[in-house]
Amino acid sequence: MAHIDAGEILPNDHVQQLAAAGEVTQLHRGHAYAEAGDTFEIDGTTFEVTAIERRTLGDLTDEDARAEGSEDLEAYKRRLEHVHDEFEWDDDSEVVRHAFEPRE
Repeated sequence: MAHIDAGEILPNDHVQQLAAAGEVTQLHRGHAYAEAGDTFEIDGTTFEVTAIERRTLGDLTDEDARAEGSEDLEAYKRRLEHVHDEFEWDDDSEVVRHAFEPRE
């Protein structure tokens, strides 16, 4: 268990602020950037990584999309295509879910 920089999991200030507001509670990334039990801090609040799970894009659901700040899976797909140059959704692409929550 380590204390890591929030930027390791949450790639920019906007996403970090959404996490601080409770609007983002997980993030899928291409690789594992933390381990379960790691902690990070945003604006004085400590968060704990509660789960690291290998998945594929095809495993994602509307619930996953909402946990990442999107309305639904279709909105999530559009956001990824907008943010990442030359991104093409492939259900077989492997991703890693980083779930986290504020720690009391």
